Amino acid sequence: MPITLDAIVEETRQWPDDVVAELIDRIVIAKHGGIDAQHAETWAKIAQARLAEAERDPSVMVSGDAVSARIRKIVGL
Repeated sequence: MPITLDAIVEETRQWPDDVVAELIDRIVIAKHGGIDAQHAETWAKIAQARLAEAERDPSVMVSGDAVSARIRKIVGL
């Protein structure tokens, strides 16, 4: 019997966050291909800059609840 999506989600709830992130990365790359080195380097620089900004001034961060509320509003939920 094939494994269900619900079973996969339930299983991954017990995994460490870094392992789940690696799984997601691998699925995306397998499905859509990777990004080229230049884009990866650019994205890494942007991510590092955003992290540094958030560490200097945590007020620039947006809570997950606020992000979810905005998404629900955009999609009409």
